[in-house]
Amino acid sequence: MKAGPLVDGGAWVYRPVPERRVLIVPYGCTVLTPDRPPTLSHEHKQLGVFPVGEVPGLNLPDGYKQAITAWYRRRSEPPGNKPIRTGN
Repeated sequence: MKAGPLVDGGAWVYRPVPERRVLIVPYGCTVLTPDRPPTLSHEHKQLGVFPVGEVPGLNLPDGYKQAITAWYRRRSEPPGNKPIRTGN
């Protein structure tokens, strides 16, 4: 896996329960070994690979769905149409 740029839309705060806040910073990723299956980390219960068209129906917080959609949109744009990020 190779981490890519920050996904358009940026960071957001996820509240899994009312008294807990988690900062989510979504980065796009590229699979470097497509012949190997993904590995589940100790932080998660389940792993899945889905076509982008199924994302709206997944049981995920909207912030995750928006980040996934933005990343796929960015990947499918012709190179000359991709937004350019500049630092402040």
